[in-house]
Amino acid sequence: MKNTNLNVSFDTEKLDALTYHMGKKDADLQTELQDTVQKLYEKYVPQATREYIDDKLSREAAEKQKPKHPVRPAASNSSEGSLT
Repeated sequence: MKNTNLNVSFDTEKLDALTYHMGKKDADLQTELQDTVQKLYEKYVPQATREYIDDKLSREAAEKQKPKHPVRPAASNSSEGSLT
C-alpha cells in the first residue's frame, strides 16, 4: 500500500499546547490524526467503494508475498541411484 503525506497548517502556539496536554494523557497527535482521517474516510466514502479498495489492497498484499521466481525441484538424473 502506498501512503500519502498530508500537510495541515495550524497555529504553532496552539499546536505546542495541544501536544503538551495530549502528552499528559498519553495521547499521540499522529495517532489521533490518523484515526480522524479514517473516520472521515468511513463517513464520506460509500461502503461499496471501501469494500472494492479493501479487496484491491488485499490482492496487492498477497501478490507481494508470492515469490517472484517459482522454486523448481532439482532435476533428477535417471542413471544415478539405479542398481544394475
